[in-house]
Amino acid sequence: MMWLSCAFLFAGLFFFTTGTIGLLRFPDVYTRTHATTKCDTLGALLCITGLMIYTGWSLELIKLLILIIFLWIGSPTTAHLIAKAALESGVPVCTDTIEEGRYLRD
Repeated sequence: MMWLSCAFLFAGLFFFTTGTIGLLRFPDVYTRTHATTKCDTLGALLCITGLMIYTGWSLELIKLLILIIFLWIGSPTTAHLIAKAALESGVPVCTDTIEEGRYLRD
């Protein structure tokens, strides 16, 4: 069980690292928010699943399940609100972004 737990933890760390790279490399707030939210939610799920396997059947398992529920509700909701606030305040979209099958710079 320890190997399975470590596999989930390392997979979660991979997605956290990928999200961090996306945050640093993507050009605007919208793509950065997308990259970090997707990788953060999946990375947290995998890491918490690894912890659930490690702890076994206990009270901590219930607490970790509740934590997953809060993360899966809170993280996408927060990202949506950040992107909506950026859009309403006039933050520009990168000119290389594709919208409806065409580049915005065309």
